Amino acid sequence: MSTFYDTYASGEMVTVTINSDLLHKAQMYGIDLSRSIEKHLADLVREKMEQQWLEENREAIDAHNLRVEQYGVFSDRYRAF
Repeated sequence: MSTFYDTYASGEMVTVTINSDLLHKAQMYGIDLSRSIEKHLADLVREKMEQQWLEENREAIDAHNLRVEQYGVFSDRYRAF
């Protein structure tokens, strides 16, 4: 699966505030905090990008769905299911 961002870009130092108990438990279980945050952030960004794409293309999607509803698809007569 291709990624939507440069996975080889350099890391950037940021300051975050995390619940101290949660941080302690994560450290206790050997959870890589940077990797975990990066993965979750990538999931959130991907979700926002998908929502934006759907909003930008809603008119075309609705038009396509209406056309299929009215006329069907070319393979309708060949489908056995």
